Amino acid sequence: MDRENLKALLEEVRTGGLEVDAALDRLRHMPFEDLGFANIDHHREIRVGMPEVIFGKGKTAEEVATIAGRLLARSSNVLATRTTPEAYALVKESFPEAEYFPRSGALRVLRDKKQHGKGKLAVVSAGTTDLPVAEEAVVTAEIMGNEVVLVQDVGVAGIHRLFGHLDDFKNARVIVVCAGMEGALPSVVGGLVSCPVIAVPTSVGYGAHFHGLASLLSMLNSCASNVSVVNIDNGFGGGYVASLINRL
Repeated sequence: MDRENLKALLEEVRTGGLEVDAALDRLRHMPFEDLGFANIDHHREIRVGMPEVIFGKGKTAEEVATIAGRLLARSSNVLATRTTPEAYALVKESFPEAEYFPRSGALRVLRDKKQHGKGKLAVVSAGTTDLPVAEEAVVTAEIMGNEVVLVQDVGVAGIHRLFGHLDDFKNARVIVVCAGMEGALPSVVGGLVSCPVIAVPTSVGYGAHFHGLASLLSMLNSCASNVSVVNIDNGFGGGYVASLINRL
């Protein structure tokens, strides 16, 4: 149950349109609901403005679908990351509007499309192989109520490609940059803009790249003062933090 629905419920009680016991029945699963295999935090949207997100990796398709259904009984939107086509098929049986993004494994139901961001948010992918992480950031930012621009394949090996998107960067309030290999792109973008840049290292690279560690260390040592870093392949975290900044 989101903040607006909770206010409407309390207003019904205040005006006498709803009995107290009936209101208590609707609130009985707050702050959380025990499903046996998961405790769903229905209170999270009221606390932080975003419903609980399902991390699909390691969960069965049935578990993802069950959690999604219980969340959607009380919230307009739901997001699951790192899910499977099987989980998507089960969710779609009950919620035909469900969307699946196979590149990243993100699954969402987006019924409330209200914009909460104060401006545009840009997500930048250094290479096509970084797109799974970038897509996760885009899907996350969109479900959190942002207008998102995706800029693809503009890594430093062909830096001239980046300059064709300077207007996108100039109009963004926050930028998420996903890059593997040496992880240099966030520093370059950071040196071109005055807004916050969220750097997302990806696990794209060869042996000494150490599955994203090289990119992570490079980004942590960025000489661009407006660059902050999230964990390796954490497109969700990048999109989430960028969304919070864009709401300020």
